[in-house]
Amino acid sequence: MDSPADTTPLAALLAKVPQPEPGRRKGALHGSTVAQLRNLIVTGALAPGAKLNERELCLQLGVSRTPVREAIKTLTQDGLLRALPNKSSVVAELDVGEIEALIDVVSTIEGLAGELAAARATDEAVAEIGMLHYRMMLHHTRDELPGYFEANKAFHRRIVELAGNPVLLWIWELLALRVDRARYSSNLWPKRWKMAIQEHEQILAALTAGDAALASQRLREHVRNGLSGLVAALKERGEAAKPGSA
Repeated sequence: MDSPADTTPLAALLAKVPQPEPGRRKGALHGSTVAQLRNLIVTGALAPGAKLNERELCLQLGVSRTPVREAIKTLTQDGLLRALPNKSSVVAELDVGEIEALIDVVSTIEGLAGELAAARATDEAVAEIGMLHYRMMLHHTRDELPGYFEANKAFHRRIVELAGNPVLLWIWELLALRVDRARYSSNLWPKRWKMAIQEHEQILAALTAGDAALASQRLREHVRNGLSGLVAALKERGEAAKPGSA
């Protein structure tokens, strides 16, 4: 029998997430369950170290244990969940080493994307990126982090698409899940969120000017600034948690 400490309070969180429609096929039901759990983890609604309770998830999602268990298995393979020896699962901690590795790779990928996009993008394409930037600004003024994050991801993805390199886009998408979680976490600090808005403005200006070298530089700096702040915060938290720390 589950103890109170083993129960994650999901009711309020999942009430805000669209529920699967009755009569959906197995594949669609699995995808819906995975998407809802993934969103809760990426946005931090399910915090690192939170233990999942299958029975509670079944009740809140309105599904049987099979799709819940399959979703947990999928997210464990994706690295968002971690299996414990007793077969229960917890939300994986943000790993400092992995984020530092992501910084090197993603800054290179997005820097190259910015360089290629600035040289190839039409005025219409740059205007589209500008609209995404203004959407981010609007969400920021309203303190709407989920809406901001959605526009932010579209902003970065559109630049990679405009690079016109399918291999580059493929690699970016492979890393997207881990980058999403790190980026969302980095924007939880108001100071960093405000700086990110300013950096997007600089990226847009470089693309508008068609300056490939500057667009590459701005994107590299933007990735490093955001994720390096998260690394520093995680290291500080780790030091504070050590026995004997003040």
